[in-house]
Amino acid sequence: MEYWIVAGLAAFLMGLSKGGVPMIAMLSVPLMSLFMDPAQAAGLLLPIYIVADLYAIYLFRKAFSVRNLKILLPASVVGIVIGFTSVSYVSGDAVKLLVALIGLFYLAKSLRGRLSKQDFPAKPADIPRGVFWGTLAGLTSYISHAGGPPYQAYVLPQRLDKMVYLGTTTILFTAINLMKVPPFILAGQITWDSSVQALWLAPFALAGAGSGAFVSRLLPEKIFFLIIEIALAVVSLKLLYEVFVS
Repeated sequence: MEYWIVAGLAAFLMGLSKGGVPMIAMLSVPLMSLFMDPAQAAGLLLPIYIVADLYAIYLFRKAFSVRNLKILLPASVVGIVIGFTSVSYVSGDAVKLLVALIGLFYLAKSLRGRLSKQDFPAKPADIPRGVFWGTLAGLTSYISHAGGPPYQAYVLPQRLDKMVYLGTTTILFTAINLMKVPPFILAGQITWDSSVQALWLAPFALAGAGSGAFVSRLLPEKIFFLIIEIALAVVSLKLLYEVFVS
């Protein structure tokens, strides 16, 4: 009984994130890891991610950045291929440390800008930066479900409209998660039993996605992006804790 309560909560939190409540899905794998190996937990949750992703695409289908997707999607494919071929050789802690430092570096730059009270112009969606950060997002998402911080480091300085940001994020990570399915099956992380469990948990994820979309639409744009930066800080510090303390 305890397992299903925690699993339902993990699926709901994942749905909230897909509905627009920033990065709260990072809690899902640690919650499920109370009952199983983290790699198995990631495999169980991946199909639920995809169900919530597809619903989120429906919710945010009207606004997205075509240019960003043209740059980030091919780059993320490269990152996933690198992750698949190097997962046996790359330390999970090294990836977590890299992701945490990326997040904290971006936040330090953002904080410096606020303290100096300078109004920095929005950065364009340029190809060199997009290829770099998109590749990192694909790599870190494949190895540790932590593609958010590299993606944020590239997209947040563009100051996209809130709904465009949500639509672009949803489409990109839906594609990334779909591309992760075959290697996860090959690695034995997705099995018939885990797929059946995912089917039972999918309604919790859908409920979370609907709730998240409702909340994210109500939030003023400045508060929405401030929450994203706070969530990015929490995730980065959590990853540092996992590397140096856990």
